[in-house]
Amino acid sequence: MTLHGIDEDSELIPLLTPEDEEEMNKEDLPETLPILPLRNTVLFPGVVIPITAGRDTSINLIKDANKGSKVIGVVSQKDEETENPGVKDINLLGTVARILRVLKMPDGNTTVIIQGKKRFEVAEVLTETPYLTATIREAEEVRPEAEDKEFLAIIDSIKEIALKIIRNNPNIPSEASFAIKNIQSNSFLINFVSSNLNLDVKDKQELLEIGNLRERALATLKYMNVELQKLELQKDIQSKVRNDMDQQQREYFLHQQMKTIQEELGGVSYDEEIEEMRSRARDKKWDNKVGEHFDKELAKMQRMNPQVAEYSIQRNYLDLFLDLPWNEYSKDKFDLKRAEKILNRDHYGLEDVKRRIIEYLAVLKLRNDMKSPILCLYGPPGVGKTSLGKSVAEALGREYIRMSLGGLRDEAEIRGHRKTYIGAMPGRILQSIKKAATSNPVFILDEIDKLSSSHQGDPSSAMLEVLDPEQNSEFHDNFLEMGYDLSKVMFIATANNLGSIQPALRDRMEIINVTGYTIEEKVEIAKRHLLPKQLKEHGLGAKDLRIGKRQLEKIVEGYTRESGVRGLEKQLAKMVRFAAKSIAMEEEYDIKVSEEVIEKVLGPARLERDKYENNDVAGVVTGLAWTSVGGDILFIESILSKGKGSLNITGNLGKVMKESATIAMEYIKSNADSFGIDPSVFDKYNVHIHVPEGATPKDGPSAGITMLTSLVSLFAQKKVKKSLAMTGEITLRGKVLPVGGIKEKILAAKRARIKEIILSEENRKDIMEIKEAYLKGLTFHYVTEMSEVINIAITNQKVKNAKKL
Repeated sequence: MTLHGIDEDSELIPLLTPEDEEEMNKEDLPETLPILPLRNTVLFPGVVIPITAGRDTSINLIKDANKGSKVIGVVSQKDEETENPGVKDINLLGTVARILRVLKMPDGNTTVIIQGKKRFEVAEVLTETPYLTATIREAEEVRPEAEDKEFLAIIDSIKEIALKIIRNNPNIPSEASFAIKNIQSNSFLINFVSSNLNLDVKDKQELLEIGNLRERALATLKYMNVELQKLELQKDIQSKVRNDMDQQQREYFLHQQMKTIQEELGGVSYDEEIEEMRSRARDKKWDNKVGEHFDKELAKMQRMNPQVAEYSIQRNYLDLFLDLPWNEYSKDKFDLKRAEKILNRDHYGLEDVKRRIIEYLAVLKLRNDMKSPILCLYGPPGVGKTSLGKSVAEALGREYIRMSLGGLRDEAEIRGHRKTYIGAMPGRILQSIKKAATSNPVFILDEIDKLSSSHQGDPSSAMLEVLDPEQNSEFHDNFLEMGYDLSKVMFIATANNLGSIQPALRDRMEIINVTGYTIEEKVEIAKRHLLPKQLKEHGLGAKDLRIGKRQLEKIVEGYTRESGVRGLEKQLAKMVRFAAKSIAMEEEYDIKVSEEVIEKVLGPARLERDKYENNDVAGVVTGLAWTSVGGDILFIESILSKGKGSLNITGNLGKVMKESATIAMEYIKSNADSFGIDPSVFDKYNVHIHVPEGATPKDGPSAGITMLTSLVSLFAQKKVKKSLAMTGEITLRGKVLPVGGIKEKILAAKRARIKEIILSEENRKDIMEIKEAYLKGLTFHYVTEMSEVINIAITNQKVKNAKKL
């Protein structure tokens, strides 16, 4: 029930007395009237209502009527959306009304206060322009007798229920009770209440069309009872809610208010956020199992109070689900010649690696569903292991991801945290996949040999599932809580030292040895890649600085000592900075670099002493060693001093290397006759073996034949052949065993300008795997016995067959 215009000083609703009503009923109706259609209300006899006229036809009608008799016919529209209603769009029974007041509003509309007089029926429409006019006739109305007790009881019920409605509805002013109590006319009471009921236009029109006043009163009472019941039920519910509301519910309602404020400020409501997630999920390519899990988790989020801490965790969880590229793959490029061209363009050398990539592409092109291999590029720093990944990604047409594992010691970095923890996040594997936006990127696992373990778990063990082709199709991340397919990802790991990689992890990878570069290769790399790169980074062009091949060789040989090219790039950067400074200060300089300029900028060559130390003194021998930065040469020197035959070993040597010296010494004592050595010398002289550069730890069995040769040279007092180096393990039986790191050692020998190299016969196969260009200028001697080593190494020393121990 809604009462319009009731307040303390209201003049809009005069209360009709029976005398006023009787006088109004005696008035005759005009034969024709202008007809005013109303959109959303129905006018009852005796009732005063304000209406707003916005249509031009309505404004013209009111203007003309207000100048004349002020009497109009008011009807309701069948459809309030109709803009220009005709005879078919209006109800034919309405109410004759008198215009009480016309008000011009600031917004340009016209407000009219009208009072209903009598009901009428449209007999015939005369005109539709400029507004509707029609002939009318009075609608008959059956009124009960004054002493009808049943009718009077209905009237009393209407008053009683009307007062209850006013008390229960806070939206109706209390002054309405005064109006109801003071209405003396029964028919006006019925019309007044009917007009203010919360009914739609159709229901009110049906009430207006009831000609029998008693039946209209009963119908009105029926609607009033329904409204009263709704109000009482609403009041009961509000009372229960108010009594049962706890702190969480209060927070919820406060949050609803915050949501409304947020929407007003242009934010996104939680309902819109959930609907947006549901919309994004429709575009995902995940399977039914993943889709069902997502729908279940989304429903769980929808039931949550957005103010609780778990809500943000759940939202982050669902965001990860939507951001991951489920079954979304970039298309591989199978142009093998183009791929080969890219690999050759970006990397000089590395033939084994490039051949393996091309093989993988070829098989993938034929099968199109091959699981990606797990490659491990193993070699010294600076040889291009990491940068090779970018070239592979470009060759395949895939996204490139790099993840550094150096020093990583928390297992959760790989597997993620359980989402129940505060600050939970997925592992870096899935985070990288999300960033790549494709499920088949080229994924570089940098420095996999530098994973460490702690009380937070063992990351290298967690990597087993990532790098196992049989398991990574269902990689389980603790945050995601379900399997994710990593089988199409091409993992490329890099490592400097295989010894520190867990054996089970190493077994799951295909090891590709990326050895160091020869001097010739370094010169080519400097000319093709390093120098142009440094010129560009320092704002110079090729015309500003030129370094010839001979000058590059001098920089490589005299200022770098490494298997890779990182140190070489630093030296070239110094040369480029010198040119940049000269240009900036407008100083003259030679664009074409000479050897004198190199020494001026870089200083005197620092590494000449490491090339080769002469063997002019007996007991000095050149050996070959493997280090974490590639191959190197080392010098083993021995000396005799008077004593009782003790053996001293110095030079920061490990246990295995000391054992090699002991084995060599005992073998010489046992075969002194074969070597032409007087056995009495072993009791009269002490032997001291030293390996220079004592600050550098050294260990391993490969210096065995070097120590043996040094001792024989010392005892026989005969010099070792010039420009000779050797590597190999020895046994007490006089055998020479193979050792590893042959290519790195050969490169070190080339850098030191060694001419001849002694190796175990079983290392011949390692030499066959090296490109012939790297072996140019080297002579190899393959031996199986220690006596062969002495015969080759020591000038004028022929050893008879040593006796077998």
